[in-house]
Amino acid sequence: MYDLETRERALALVRLGRSLNSVSKQTGISRSAIREWQVRPEPAHPSAHCPRCAPDPQPPEDIAAYAYLLGLYLGDGCVSRLRKGLHFLRIACADAWPGLIDSCTEAMRAVRPDNSVCHVQRQGCVMVTGYSKHWPCLLPQHGPGKKHERPITLESWQQEIVMAQPWDFVRGLVHSDGCRITNWTTKIVAGERKRYEYPRYFFTNKSDDIRKLFTDTLDRLGIAWRQTNAWNISVARRASVALMDKHVGPKY
Repeated sequence: MYDLETRERALALVRLGRSLNSVSKQTGISRSAIREWQVRPEPAHPSAHCPRCAPDPQPPEDIAAYAYLLGLYLGDGCVSRLRKGLHFLRIACADAWPGLIDSCTEAMRAVRPDNSVCHVQRQGCVMVTGYSKHWPCLLPQHGPGKKHERPITLESWQQEIVMAQPWDFVRGLVHSDGCRITNWTTKIVAGERKRYEYPRYFFTNKSDDIRKLFTDTLDRLGIAWRQTNAWNISVARRASVALMDKHVGPKY
Protein backbone atom coordinates (compact mmCIF):
# COMPACT_ATOMS: atom_id res chain seq x y z
CA MET A 1 0.00 0.00 0.00
CA TYR A 2 1.58 3.26 -1.14
CA ASP A 3 0.87 6.64 0.39
CA LEU A 4 -0.45 9.54 -1.66
CA GLU A 5 2.89 11.34 -1.88
CA THR A 6 4.47 8.23 -3.42
CA ARG A 7 1.63 8.00 -5.95
CA GLU A 8 1.93 11.69 -6.84
CA ARG A 9 5.68 11.43 -7.31
CA ALA A 10 5.43 8.44 -9.65
CA LEU A 11 2.60 9.93 -11.72
CA ALA A 12 4.38 13.28 -11.96
CA LEU A 13 7.47 11.55 -13.37
CA VAL A 14 5.27 9.90 -16.01
CA ARG A 15 3.72 13.25 -16.91
CA LEU A 16 7.20 14.70 -17.31
CA GLY A 17 7.74 12.25 -20.16
CA ARG A 18 9.39 9.33 -18.38
CA SER A 19 8.50 5.78 -19.45
CA LEU A 20 6.73 3.43 -17.06
CA ASN A 21 9.81 1.21 -17.09
CA SER A 22 12.21 4.02 -16.05
CA VAL A 23 9.83 5.31 -13.36
CA SER A 24 9.45 1.78 -12.02
CA LYS A 25 13.23 1.35 -11.82
CA GLN A 26 13.71 4.71 -10.09
CA THR A 27 10.91 4.34 -7.53
CA GLY A 28 10.75 0.57 -7.03
CA ILE A 29 7.02 0.60 -7.85
CA SER A 30 5.70 -1.98 -10.29
CA ARG A 31 4.63 -0.83 -13.75
CA SER A 32 1.19 -2.38 -13.24
CA ALA A 33 0.63 -0.27 -10.11
CA ILE A 34 1.65 2.93 -11.88
CA ARG A 35 -0.54 2.06 -14.85
CA GLU A 36 -3.50 1.46 -12.52
CA TRP A 37 -2.97 4.80 -10.79
CA GLN A 38 -3.17 6.54 -14.18
CA VAL A 39 -6.79 5.43 -14.61
CA ARG A 40 -8.03 5.03 -11.02
CA PRO A 41 -9.15 8.12 -9.10
CA GLU A 42 -6.91 9.04 -6.19
CA PRO A 43 -8.29 9.07 -2.62
CA ALA A 44 -9.29 12.32 -1.01
CA HIS A 45 -6.74 13.77 1.40
CA PRO A 46 -6.39 16.83 3.58
CA SER A 47 -4.18 19.65 2.35
CA ALA A 48 -0.78 19.85 4.03
CA HIS A 49 -0.24 22.83 6.29
CA CYS A 50 0.96 26.01 4.59
CA PRO A 51 1.95 29.04 6.69
CA ARG A 52 0.88 31.42 3.91
CA CYS A 53 -2.62 29.91 3.72
CA ALA A 54 -3.33 30.23 7.44
CA PRO A 55 -5.94 32.76 8.66
CA ASP A 56 -3.00 34.78 9.99
CA PRO A 57 -0.34 34.26 7.26
CA GLN A 58 3.17 33.67 8.54
CA PRO A 59 6.54 33.26 6.82
CA PRO A 60 7.93 29.74 6.32
CA GLU A 61 9.37 28.29 9.50
CA ASP A 62 12.91 27.90 8.14
CA ILE A 63 13.56 31.35 6.70
CA ALA A 64 17.23 30.64 5.94
CA ALA A 65 16.28 27.67 3.75
CA TYR A 66 13.51 29.74 2.16
CA ALA A 67 15.86 32.65 1.32
CA TYR A 68 18.30 30.23 -0.33
CA LEU A 69 15.51 28.45 -2.21
CA LEU A 70 14.08 31.79 -3.36
CA GLY A 71 17.46 32.72 -4.84
CA LEU A 72 17.71 29.37 -6.61
CA TYR A 73 14.15 29.72 -7.95
CA LEU A 74 14.72 33.24 -9.30
CA GLY A 75 17.81 31.98 -11.08
CA ASP A 76 17.00 28.55 -12.50
CA GLY A 77 13.55 27.56 -11.24
CA CYS A 78 9.97 27.38 -12.42
CA VAL A 79 6.59 26.46 -10.94
CA SER A 80 4.15 24.48 -13.09
CA ARG A 81 0.67 23.07 -12.53
CA LEU A 82 0.01 19.34 -12.70
CA ARG A 83 -3.67 18.78 -11.85
CA LYS A 84 -6.31 19.47 -9.21
CA GLY A 85 -4.28 22.32 -7.80
CA LEU A 86 -1.08 20.27 -7.43
CA HIS A 87 2.05 22.12 -8.59
CA PHE A 88 5.67 21.19 -8.93
CA LEU A 89 8.73 23.36 -8.41
CA ARG A 90 11.69 22.46 -10.62
CA ILE A 91 15.19 23.84 -10.19
CA ALA A 92 17.88 22.93 -12.71
CA CYS A 93 21.22 21.95 -11.16
CA ALA A 94 24.17 21.00 -13.37
CA ASP A 95 25.55 17.49 -12.99
CA ALA A 96 28.97 19.06 -12.41
CA TRP A 97 27.87 20.36 -8.98
CA PRO A 98 26.60 17.44 -6.82
CA GLY A 99 26.91 19.60 -3.70
CA LEU A 100 24.50 22.11 -5.23
CA ILE A 101 22.03 19.32 -6.00
CA ASP A 102 22.17 18.21 -2.35
CA SER A 103 21.83 21.78 -1.01
CA CYS A 104 18.86 22.49 -3.28
CA THR A 105 17.16 19.24 -2.22
CA GLU A 106 17.71 19.99 1.47
CA ALA A 107 16.31 23.53 1.12
CA MET A 108 13.23 22.33 -0.76
CA ARG A 109 12.53 19.70 1.89
CA ALA A 110 13.08 22.22 4.70
CA VAL A 111 10.54 24.63 3.18
CA ARG A 112 7.94 21.90 2.44
CA PRO A 113 8.75 19.03 4.84
CA ASP A 114 5.33 17.40 4.28
CA ASN A 115 5.76 17.08 0.51
CA SER A 116 7.91 14.87 -1.71
CA VAL A 117 11.10 15.87 -3.53
CA CYS A 118 12.76 13.84 -6.28
CA HIS A 119 15.48 14.12 -8.91
CA VAL A 120 14.68 13.94 -12.62
CA GLN A 121 17.74 13.43 -14.80
CA ARG A 122 18.06 15.54 -17.91
CA GLN A 123 20.97 15.92 -20.32
CA GLY A 124 23.74 17.59 -18.33
CA CYS A 125 21.59 18.47 -15.32
CA VAL A 126 19.29 17.22 -12.60
CA MET A 127 15.87 18.80 -12.14
CA VAL A 128 15.35 18.90 -8.38
CA THR A 129 11.56 18.64 -8.24
CA GLY A 130 9.19 19.18 -5.35
CA TYR A 131 5.43 18.58 -5.40
CA SER A 132 2.97 20.69 -3.40
CA LYS A 133 -0.31 22.56 -3.73
CA HIS A 134 1.33 25.53 -2.06
CA TRP A 135 4.25 26.54 -4.28
CA PRO A 136 2.19 29.36 -5.87
CA CYS A 137 1.60 31.01 -2.48
CA LEU A 138 5.19 30.42 -1.35
CA LEU A 139 6.65 31.66 -4.65
CA PRO A 140 4.18 34.29 -5.90
CA GLN A 141 6.63 35.38 -8.61
CA HIS A 142 5.57 32.39 -10.72
CA GLY A 143 3.57 33.04 -13.85
CA PRO A 144 3.38 32.41 -17.59
CA GLY A 145 6.35 33.32 -19.72
CA LYS A 146 10.02 33.90 -19.00
CA LYS A 147 11.00 35.83 -15.89
CA HIS A 148 12.94 38.47 -17.82
CA GLU A 149 9.85 39.23 -19.91
CA ARG A 150 7.62 40.13 -16.93
CA PRO A 151 7.97 42.14 -13.71
CA ILE A 152 9.59 40.35 -10.77
CA THR A 153 9.04 41.95 -7.36
CA LEU A 154 9.13 40.53 -3.85
CA GLU A 155 6.11 40.72 -1.58
CA SER A 156 6.63 42.46 1.75
CA TRP A 157 6.97 39.21 3.72
CA GLN A 158 9.58 37.94 1.26
CA GLN A 159 11.51 41.20 1.49
CA GLU A 160 11.55 40.85 5.28
CA ILE A 161 13.06 37.38 4.92
CA VAL A 162 15.71 38.65 2.50
CA MET A 163 16.54 41.48 4.92
CA ALA A 164 16.89 38.94 7.74
CA GLN A 165 18.83 36.34 5.71
CA PRO A 166 20.65 38.32 2.99
CA TRP A 167 23.59 35.96 2.62
CA ASP A 168 21.35 32.94 2.08
CA PHE A 169 19.50 34.85 -0.65
CA VAL A 170 22.74 35.93 -2.34
CA ARG A 171 24.10 32.39 -2.07
CA GLY A 172 21.01 31.00 -3.81
CA LEU A 173 21.29 33.53 -6.63
CA VAL A 174 25.02 32.89 -7.15
CA HIS A 175 24.63 29.12 -6.95
CA SER A 176 21.93 29.25 -9.63
CA ASP A 177 23.04 31.97 -12.07
CA GLY A 178 26.52 32.81 -10.84
CA CYS A 179 30.03 31.47 -10.50
CA ARG A 180 33.39 32.01 -8.82
CA ILE A 181 36.32 32.06 -11.23
CA THR A 182 40.01 32.90 -11.21
CA ASN A 183 41.05 35.74 -13.52
CA TRP A 184 44.63 36.57 -14.44
CA THR A 185 46.58 39.51 -15.76
CA THR A 186 50.20 40.40 -16.39
CA LYS A 187 52.30 43.33 -15.22
CA ILE A 188 55.82 44.49 -15.94
CA VAL A 189 57.85 44.41 -12.72
CA ALA A 190 61.52 45.41 -12.83
CA GLY A 191 61.50 44.91 -16.55
CA GLU A 192 60.03 41.40 -16.29
CA ARG A 193 56.46 40.43 -17.17
CA LYS A 194 54.78 38.59 -14.31
CA ARG A 195 51.43 36.86 -14.17
CA TYR A 196 48.97 37.61 -11.36
CA GLU A 197 45.82 35.66 -10.56
CA TYR A 198 42.81 36.88 -8.60
CA PRO A 199 39.36 35.44 -7.85
CA ARG A 200 36.09 37.12 -8.70
CA TYR A 201 32.37 36.36 -8.68
CA PHE A 202 29.95 36.78 -11.55
CA PHE A 203 26.16 36.82 -11.57
CA THR A 204 24.37 36.76 -14.92
CA ASN A 205 20.61 37.13 -15.43
CA LYS A 206 18.54 38.68 -18.22
CA SER A 207 15.95 40.09 -15.81
CA ASP A 208 16.60 43.70 -14.80
CA ASP A 209 14.44 43.14 -11.70
CA ILE A 210 16.33 40.04 -10.55
CA ARG A 211 19.71 41.70 -11.08
CA LYS A 212 18.49 44.65 -9.01
CA LEU A 213 17.37 42.35 -6.20
CA PHE A 214 20.90 40.94 -6.26
CA THR A 215 22.74 44.27 -6.32
CA ASP A 216 20.44 45.90 -3.75
CA THR A 217 21.25 43.05 -1.37
CA LEU A 218 24.97 43.38 -2.11
CA ASP A 219 24.72 47.10 -1.30
CA ARG A 220 23.18 46.35 2.10
CA LEU A 221 26.00 43.86 2.78
CA GLY A 222 28.70 46.35 1.81
CA ILE A 223 29.83 44.36 -1.23
CA ALA A 224 31.41 46.40 -4.04
CA TRP A 225 30.15 45.41 -7.49
CA ARG A 226 30.00 46.68 -11.04
CA GLN A 227 27.95 45.83 -14.11
CA THR A 228 30.23 44.59 -16.89
CA ASN A 229 27.60 44.26 -19.62
CA ALA A 230 23.82 44.26 -20.06
CA TRP A 231 23.27 41.08 -18.03
CA ASN A 232 26.40 40.58 -15.94
CA ILE A 233 27.36 41.70 -12.41
CA SER A 234 30.97 41.35 -11.23
CA VAL A 235 32.44 41.31 -7.70
CA ALA A 236 36.23 41.60 -7.91
CA ARG A 237 37.56 43.83 -5.10
CA ARG A 238 39.65 41.81 -2.66
CA ALA A 239 37.68 42.65 0.50
CA SER A 240 34.34 41.97 -1.19
CA VAL A 241 35.55 38.67 -2.66
CA ALA A 242 36.75 37.64 0.80
CA LEU A 243 33.27 38.27 2.22
CA MET A 244 31.68 36.36 -0.64
CA ASP A 245 34.08 33.47 -0.02
CA LYS A 246 33.15 33.44 3.65
CA HIS A 247 29.37 33.48 3.17
CA VAL A 248 28.74 32.14 -0.36
CA GLY A 249 31.65 30.16 -1.75
CA PRO A 250 31.93 28.40 -5.09
CA LYS A 251 29.57 25.73 -6.28
CA TYR A 252 30.82 22.21 -5.66
